[in-house]
Amino acid sequence: MVNLRSPREIALMRRAGLVVWGAHQVAAGLVRPGVTTGEIDAAVEAYFLSHGAIPLFKGVPGKVPFPAVCCISVNDEVVHGIPGPRVLRIGDVVSIDTGCSLGGWCGDSAFTHPVGAVEADVQRLLDCTAGVLRLAIELMAVRSRWSDVASEMAKYVRDHGFAVVENFVGHGIGRSMHEDPQVPNFCTPAFRRNHDFELEPGLVVAVEPMVNMGSKKVRALADHWTQSTIDGRPSAHFEHTVAITEAGPVVLTSPPATGEVVGAAESVA
Repeated sequence: MVNLRSPREIALMRRAGLVVWGAHQVAAGLVRPGVTTGEIDAAVEAYFLSHGAIPLFKGVPGKVPFPAVCCISVNDEVVHGIPGPRVLRIGDVVSIDTGCSLGGWCGDSAFTHPVGAVEADVQRLLDCTAGVLRLAIELMAVRSRWSDVASEMAKYVRDHGFAVVENFVGHGIGRSMHEDPQVPNFCTPAFRRNHDFELEPGLVVAVEPMVNMGSKKVRALADHWTQSTIDGRPSAHFEHTVAITEAGPVVLTSPPATGEVVGAAESVA
C-alpha cells in the first residue's frame, strides 16, 4: 500500500533531506587519497548528531547488524559496503549512501565520487549514472506511471554501453526508510502487470540507479553486507529522495534554496 503524503508532511521530509544533503557535503569534503572510509563515516555520524538526526543505517538487522551510518562502496563494490580502515587511492571511485530521520521523517541519498583523476571510461560510468537519475526526475513530471520512467532509464543506460543492476531497487520513504512501493530502475512485464504505480501528488520515493561497467550481476562478500560486481569491474550509485507535488517532482535531498536552513524539524503527531 502506497502512503501519499500531505504538503506539510513533505515539508517536514524536506528538513530531513536537507540534513542528508549536509552530511554528503561533509563526506565529499573528505574524499581524497589517504583518507579511510571509516573516517568519512565517523564525520557523517558526528554531523547527524550535531543536528539532532537519527542515522537510518546503523543497526539495520541482518546476519550481523549494519555497523555504520553510511554504506561506503569502493570501485567494484556496488552497495552496502562497510566503512573501515580501507584507504582511498587516486583512481578509485567511492559510492557514499546515507540517510537520517529528523522529527520522525526520513531522507536518503547517495553519490559516487572520483578520487582524484579516474580513467575516461570510469568517468563516463559516473556521468551516465548521475544522468539517468536526472532523467528519471525529469520524466516524473511528464509520465503518469513508474513503468514508463523505468523503461526509459534502462534504455538510457543501455545506450551508454552500461548495465543496470537489477538485484536492488529504490523504495518508498516516509516515516520509515523502506516503504512501499518498490521502485526499480528497469521494467519487466511482471512489474508492469503486477507492481506498477501511479505518479501522483503525495508520492515520495527514493530513486537510486546502480549502474555497472560490465555485467549487471552481483555477488555478496563474506561480511554479509557488501555487494560486488560479479566481474570485478567498477560500479556507480546515485540516489535522491523525490516527492511528487501538484507543481511536479521536488528533490527533497537537493541543496538548500534561499532562506532554507539545515536544522531541527517540528514533529508530527
